[in-house]
Amino acid sequence: MAPGSSENAKVVKDLLTGLSGRGLDLNIARLWVIDGSKALRSGIEQLCGKDAKVQRCRIHKIRNVSERLPKDRAEQVRWLMKQAFKLDAVAGKQRLKELARSLKAQHPDAAASVLEGLDEMFTITELGISGELARCLATTNVIESPNSVVRRISGRVTNYKDAEMALRWTAAGFLEAEKSFKKLRGHADLKTLINGLRPAIQQLRKAA
Repeated sequence: MAPGSSENAKVVKDLLTGLSGRGLDLNIARLWVIDGSKALRSGIEQLCGKDAKVQRCRIHKIRNVSERLPKDRAEQVRWLMKQAFKLDAVAGKQRLKELARSLKAQHPDAAASVLEGLDEMFTITELGISGELARCLATTNVIESPNSVVRRISGRVTNYKDAEMALRWTAAGFLEAEKSFKKLRGHADLKTLINGLRPAIQQLRKAA
């Protein structure tokens, strides 16, 4: 564990380099599920190669768009976006582009947010992932859930003496969260993900 901000490019590069140093091959095609952090996206692009597949968190995207809208319109847009994510990649992207056009005149910021990172909202769809596994891999909830436990555990501390103390409490929070860890929802369908990534993996092997 190490302190740092997900919005800091150097911290992100150190994170990925550290994973590599502990044995993770960053050159193998993988699916990376992330939020909208530009530093994280840039780090993946620079260190993980062109075959890295990135899925942007749909919950974060819906939230980012709806926060830019009045309450009555936000509820409608949330529903429209959820429906678009149920479609195939081509139809889903088209539906969101239409939504952006309808928002552009009165809510240009929300329209821009809809279009930002659009292709990466449908990465899992293009990989053929569906059902429970898709619902799991479409968001960053897998890490958000233990993060919430860390916040609850560390919230008991009113005064941190130093950064090391903060790291110890963070570690304690993750150890507590670990007690309730379960298998990935839809894990039985992980072969679909592997098959979706396989063309890029085979291409890398031929190049080697």
